[in-house]
Amino acid sequence: MRRPEFRRTDDADTEASTGRLAGLRRRFGGVFALRPFLLAVVLSLVGLVAGGSIPVLGAVGRFVGIALAGFVLAFVVASRRYVEAGLAGALTAGVGFVMSAFSTALLPVVADYGIQVAGIGTTAGLIAALLGHYFGRDLRAGLTRELS
Repeated sequence: MRRPEFRRTDDADTEASTGRLAGLRRRFGGVFALRPFLLAVVLSLVGLVAGGSIPVLGAVGRFVGIALAGFVLAFVVASRRYVEAGLAGALTAGVGFVMSAFSTALLPVVADYGIQVAGIGTTAGLIAALLGHYFGRDLRAGLTRELS
């Protein structure tokens, strides 16, 4: 008995498409997806604000919030979306880090070292989001694996 062949609809759409972006979609379609990225940005913003609002943790709480956002994204989406999680975490942390420096008395420091300040925030956000995403996927894999 022959098994039926199934084709994903998005593959068929990109193969049939002859637009400008059809070639890019075929090459990079599995690397980056917009919807999980937007979800990751929203979760990272919520984590950044919620973590930063805890007075005891201060600035570290922001990165804990971003890590929790990556964790939730991995646990809910259940696919390898490291690019989206990392990019969203880096973007929100970098912007949040610079904005917090602008709102404090560190304005002369930001004026002189703005790129470095943004780089530190971006790198820390990237690492936090990727670690959170990794541990979220690991927990989901452990919870859904059959015991033998």
